[in-house]
Amino acid sequence: MFTQPSIIIQAPRLNLSLMEQAAATANANQLVLLGAHGGLLYDIDTTSVSDIQQWAKNNLIDFAYFEQGLQDWKNMKILAMDMDSTLINIECIDEIAAIAGRKEQVAAITEAAMRGEIKDFSESLRRRVAMLKGVPATALEQVYTEKLFLNPGAEHLLQKAHQAGIKTLLVSGGFTFFTERLKQRLGLYETHANTLEIDSNGYLTGEVLGDIVDAQAKANYLKTLAEKEGASIHQCIAMGDGSNDLLMMENAYYSVAYRAKPIVQEQARFSINHSGLDAILNWFNP
Repeated sequence: MFTQPSIIIQAPRLNLSLMEQAAATANANQLVLLGAHGGLLYDIDTTSVSDIQQWAKNNLIDFAYFEQGLQDWKNMKILAMDMDSTLINIECIDEIAAIAGRKEQVAAITEAAMRGEIKDFSESLRRRVAMLKGVPATALEQVYTEKLFLNPGAEHLLQKAHQAGIKTLLVSGGFTFFTERLKQRLGLYETHANTLEIDSNGYLTGEVLGDIVDAQAKANYLKTLAEKEGASIHQCIAMGDGSNDLLMMENAYYSVAYRAKPIVQEQARFSINHSGLDAILNWFNP
C-alpha cells in the first residue's frame, strides 16, 4: 500500500537512468519500477512536484501526482470513456466523409468542435451529418472493418476493469453503429451514442434520429450510472480527448485527457500523451 505522496512517470522511452534522475529531483525515499517503462516515486518532497512535472514534459514522459498516495484498483466502480480518438484511433464521421470525398470539410468542423471553438456541439454535428447525405450505409461497415482500431492499451485496460467488477461506460458524440459493435466485441457494460438515419434504399439521409449525445448528455449518463452503482466521484474514471468530454470528466476524480486537445489537457486532473490507455492501471494499488 502506497499511502504517502507519490508521483508516477511512464513512457515508452523511459528507462532506469531517467527514473533515477527523476527520483533524485523529487527526493523520493523509494523508487518502485513499474515494468520496463514506468516508475513510482514514493514518499516525495512535495515542493518538487512542479519541477518533476516540467521535467516529465520536457522529456516526453507521462506524469501523474497523487497527494494522498494510491487507491486500490478493486475499489473503483466506473470507467467512462469517449470513443472517437480515445478508445479508438479515428474520428468515425471524418472517415465516413472520406469515402464520400468530403473529409476535408467535415474534419475541419470536427477539429474546431473538439478544440472548443464551436460552442454548440449539437449544431456542429448536424452540420457534419448533413454533409453525409446520400452516402451508402455500407460505408459505415467499411470504416469499421478497414479503418477502426483500438488505441494502444485499450483491451488490457478493459480486461482489468471487468476482472475487478468495474462498470465500463462508453459515451460518444459519434454513432451507435460503432458503439454497439464495440459493446459486443469488448463486453462493455453500457454504451450511448447518436443514431444515423438510413433511408429505405440504404443511404444516409443526412439526419440524426432522436436527441443528440452532447457534452451534457455524456455527463448525465455518467452521473446516472454513478448513482445507480453508489459510486463516489473518487471511484470514477473518465477519459476523453475533446472539449465535449469536459462536463463528463468533471464528474470523475480521475479525469484523464488522452492525447487530447489543449483545452482538455488544461482542465483534466491527469493527462496521458505518450503511453497507452492502460497506463492508468499503474496509478492504483493492484
